[in-house]
Amino acid sequence: MPSCTLPTPRSPWLAQAGELMRRHRRWIVGVQWVVLAAYLFLVVTPAFLPLPESGAHLWNDLTLFAQFAFWGIWWPFVLVSMMLMGRVWCGVLCPEGFVSEQASRIGLGRPVPRWIKWGGWPFVAFLGTTIYGQLVSVYEYPKAALLVLGGSTVAAIAVGLVYGRGKRVWCRHLCPVNGVFGLLARLAPVHFRTDRAAWDRHPVKKVIPIDCAPLVDIRRMESAAQCHMCGRCSGHRGAVGLAARVPGAEVAKLAPRDADRWEARLLVFGVIGTAIGAFQWSASPWFVRAKLAAAEWLIEHDAFALLGDDIPWWLLTHYSEVNDVFTWLDGLMIVGYIATAAVVIGAWISGWLRVAARALGEPATQLRLAYALIPLGGVGVFLGLSALTVTLLTAEGVTLTQLPELRGALLAVATAASLALAYVQIGRSAASPLRRAAALLAFATAAAGAVVPWVMMYYVW
Repeated sequence: MPSCTLPTPRSPWLAQAGELMRRHRRWIVGVQWVVLAAYLFLVVTPAFLPLPESGAHLWNDLTLFAQFAFWGIWWPFVLVSMMLMGRVWCGVLCPEGFVSEQASRIGLGRPVPRWIKWGGWPFVAFLGTTIYGQLVSVYEYPKAALLVLGGSTVAAIAVGLVYGRGKRVWCRHLCPVNGVFGLLARLAPVHFRTDRAAWDRHPVKKVIPIDCAPLVDIRRMESAAQCHMCGRCSGHRGAVGLAARVPGAEVAKLAPRDADRWEARLLVFGVIGTAIGAFQWSASPWFVRAKLAAAEWLIEHDAFALLGDDIPWWLLTHYSEVNDVFTWLDGLMIVGYIATAAVVIGAWISGWLRVAARALGEPATQLRLAYALIPLGGVGVFLGLSALTVTLLTAEGVTLTQLPELRGALLAVATAASLALAYVQIGRSAASPLRRAAALLAFATAAAGAVVPWVMMYYVW
């Protein structure tokens, strides 16, 4: 297996686009105000409307339209945008980040405490939001959407009012999807690149510093993970500009010292394991059998407490008007299924990544190899979210006849991309060709843990 290097493409027009973003910052802010207004209207208003009646459509029912806008279009394709354009959504369109930044401009401006900077928050926030969203059926009901999305926005504003001054402290440390977006942005073929040599030889030593809202050290910026692609730093000291790169080049060239343990956990146990469990439980025959067996056991032993359904909607799904009510048993089974999927899939992937690292004789490589699974993680979450898109379109009479083939193609492309990234990473090792081949085989076995559950869900069940 030969060593591989990736060339860097040059695109002067991209640098010009970055300059346009910097010069027309007011237009971007104007767009953000418009997006914020639309976001608040679509999140808040449907929560106070009756649930859609039978026969309602996207074009004549605001609740259905908002559901399709958020969960059918917004979230799936925001993920796609991260993989294609980096975190442009965060820096140009995201209403939550924008309102948090504006709040911080009039807030207390206190320094960010150490507990907020803990590296595990993206992992904890993603797991908590994902599991809670399933318990309250956030994709189906506007009250749940207001609680989850609106609650996150309120928290973002609160953090902005207390910490930072004109900074996005919430986005950098506490946003539930910050870690996911950071992982996916590493694949993007465009990024803002800092030329360190040009920075250091800039003749003007006293230059007005860049007001980087997500708190990125621009001088030492080498990763697209935290950059919000807002364009404010474009042209700074003649060293920063929007540039092209080979897709996935950042992951392929990742050094062991740059691999973060919490990011790897978020990817393997969160974006892959937890997300699969969250999207899969409602379609899983295993879940149905387990729940029926548990219910029968409870009835046989006259233990009816867990079968009670008099539960507030903000704790477990409770919409009796449409016969959608969760019992305590439902809630426990959902949490149990998601947790089991996260642990089993995560352990499978982690175990085989460890085998791959040992095959190379480089234990530290385990974390670095985990990043090669980002394409599979991103496409998997997209497939899960887009299932609601398909459901809503089907209800409107739109049939996607090539859907199985399209899903299969996306999984195949993601698998090939992950294997290619692992191939390049392993190709940089000094191990023998036989050991490299063994490591690649072990990685492929790990990757199967992120593929087989989707195959089961879409082609077996």
